[in-house]
Amino acid sequence: MSMLHVWLPPLAQARRDPAFSTWLAHGDRLPNVPGARAAALRSVFRFAGAAIPVAALRHHAVANDAGVGAWLAADPAYVRSEAAGARLMQCPIGDLPAEAAEQLAHALRPLFGDAGVPLAVDAPTAWCAHLPGGAPPAGFMPPAHALGIDLLECLPPGEAGRSWRRLFNEAQVILHAHPVNAARVAAGKVPVNALWFWGAGALPAPVDTALQFIASTDAVVRGLAKATGLACVDPAGVVGQGLDACGTNGDVLLDLGVGNQGDFAAACLPVFRSWLRRRRFEAIEMTFADGERRRVRHAHRWRFWRRA
Repeated sequence: MSMLHVWLPPLAQARRDPAFSTWLAHGDRLPNVPGARAAALRSVFRFAGAAIPVAALRHHAVANDAGVGAWLAADPAYVRSEAAGARLMQCPIGDLPAEAAEQLAHALRPLFGDAGVPLAVDAPTAWCAHLPGGAPPAGFMPPAHALGIDLLECLPPGEAGRSWRRLFNEAQVILHAHPVNAARVAAGKVPVNALWFWGAGALPAPVDTALQFIASTDAVVRGLAKATGLACVDPAGVVGQGLDACGTNGDVLLDLGVGNQGDFAAACLPVFRSWLRRRRFEAIEMTFADGERRRVRHAHRWRFWRRA
């Protein structure tokens, strides 16, 4: 029998819907996992290396040249200056239009070209630098781990990070004077005054998976799907169309953990119940963004005595 893997927002959000919360209580609680999304990703996609090469996978999702060299995410960010230093306050910047992103990148491309790491815009919030010589030895901190922390503790340290710290600072100078940022500040928005470097690595090969169908809007997942030769569709369509939308057999990944999913619990519950009732899946294994995990099987519908 096949398995449905579902990635979801934090469990507290799911519990806002009483019916969904009661349905969850009928299932089994699985051990929590730290770094839930990364752990879930590595559980369904198999590839070499401990780190997830975010930049290469995101680029691979939209381009056909990601297999050459390595890639480094250089995402638009907002850094707040303070009397004693500066801190990363926002990354990604979700309200950056495509046209504004391209204007900012155009101003930065000569700097990155001179450094030998050409800059590309995969999406308004997701940029990358091409590293033809391979991934650098410098250590880069993911933005989620760096938010609110002094930059001196976050930027690539030591001699290996010197050139990247210089590139970071020079990019800030160019961004500070750009008209796009003047317009953003005038409109009450945070400026794009830095690029955050992280997620370095080469495109993994091979990438293996037992999945037969993938639904996600996340560029990393889309890149992995492309590397396995599988299509990746919009999860909203899968939930809306029900059983026929996810094929007739095999394991499926339904990624609802990215972006604003709205009232996902109310939308998903009838579909999940139908899939289990009709034995499309032997079980639905759910990983929540806060590390909580649940598994609900066909036979669990008889656990009517359990309450949320």
